[in-house]
Amino acid sequence: MYEYELHRIVVAELIRRADEQRIVRRAVLARRDARRAGRHDTEGRVRKNRSWFVHAA
Repeated sequence: MYEYELHRIVVAELIRRADEQRIVRRAVLARRDARRAGRHDTEGRVRKNRSWFVHAA
């Protein structure tokens, strides 16, 4: 009986950890997709980031 209960606890913990990892993975992918979307214009072309370029006056 004790081994069965221990097994149930271990399995429940593994499922909980897998769910947490799934949530984190979704958040990471959502952030990546948001960054990628910000680099494209409305027609899907990649915009050039020239924020580093400063014109000398």
